[in-house]
Amino acid sequence: MFSLSGNVLFWLAALIVFIVIEAVTVGLASIWFAIGALAALVCAMLHGPIWLQALWFVAVSALTLYFTRPLVKKYVTARSVATNADRNVGRVALVQEAIDNLAATGTVQLDGVIWTARSVADDPIPAGTRVVVREIRGVKLLVEPAPEE
Repeated sequence: MFSLSGNVLFWLAALIVFIVIEAVTVGLASIWFAIGALAALVCAMLHGPIWLQALWFVAVSALTLYFTRPLVKKYVTARSVATNADRNVGRVALVQEAIDNLAATGTVQLDGVIWTARSVADDPIPAGTRVVVREIRGVKLLVEPAPEE
């Protein structure tokens, strides 16, 4: 009933490759293609024509990807974790060293802590200016001049 023809060996090899890729990666990268290769392997073992094997591979891979990817993204994908530094967004700081994005210089003081800072608009900001923190990227605050009160 089953034979180890070239197509069967091809789909078996594809299945093994996709499983190895899945085992090596962390984020469910090829499980859908492994399931598609399994479907094509079964078709090849039942002596289906090559076009039908390819169709099964593409269709089953696409369907499993379509129906399971949203669940995987929701439950498996790492979530970003807010840090205490995020509470600084929207707060006012004082420029200690003039901010110049082109020269890659600038620091601000916020709650007694000195932070590296860059201008949101790429405009230089002189020392002594009050600025509002708009974003945090890594260890740099992205700031803009605070509105006059």
